[in-house]
Amino acid sequence: MRQKLITGRGTSLRAWNASQKLAAVPAISADLLVPPHARAVIVAPHPDDEVLGCGGLMHQLAQLERSLKLISVTDGSASHPGSTLWPVERLSVIRPQESAEALHRLDLPMHSLKWVRGGFTDGNVADQEERLANFIQRHLLPTDVVFTTWAGDGHADHEAVGRACARACAVTGALLHEVPIWAWHWANAEDERLPWERARKVLLDPMTIARKRHAAHAFASQLQGDPLIGLEPILPAGVLERLLQPFEVVFL
Repeated sequence: MRQKLITGRGTSLRAWNASQKLAAVPAISADLLVPPHARAVIVAPHPDDEVLGCGGLMHQLAQLERSLKLISVTDGSASHPGSTLWPVERLSVIRPQESAEALHRLDLPMHSLKWVRGGFTDGNVADQEERLANFIQRHLLPTDVVFTTWAGDGHADHEAVGRACARACAVTGALLHEVPIWAWHWANAEDERLPWERARKVLLDPMTIARKRHAAHAFASQLQGDPLIGLEPILPAGVLERLLQPFEVVFL
């Protein structure tokens, strides 16, 4: 099986736009994903994953007046290893602030949004997976609908969070849905490793796309690298464009 590599420019947006498998993915609406009286719980490995993976869906759910809860697993402070421009101490403060600004730009009800910060170590979530599963479990209700990163996403933290959420949902009875983020980079447009049979599209109108784009640009730290050590941005233009399509994909 071909290894998942998050290197280089990845699969182009043009290739994804030409994908027959992606074109055949059926649509699903936010109100069907999260029924009335259910709560949506978004579990993000790092600050920005909640917006890049399902920012449009979160905006739609807020418009439907669904209850929302965000669990930020780490503070994202390991995104620029070796950087003096973006040291760990600076990132641990800046990245949660960027998330708060992004959520504001999505027009989410900050007065009622329940936001929990887990404090787990960025880049090392797999070694804390059992503790994380227990932590998430304590924050779930049986009627919750959980959205988190796909357990096959190709990033160690994303996959560990996906697995931990699956364990927590199995215990509590909450419903689990997964979202791909880095899979858009390493997978090819017809890739059989993607669970196409579970995939559904949440369609985004132009206003929601604009809000999501504006929110994504709140993560200034991820849009910048560190030229002094040859570190490229985590979210260069090509990566960002793949994550700002007129739909979001959810694996049911």
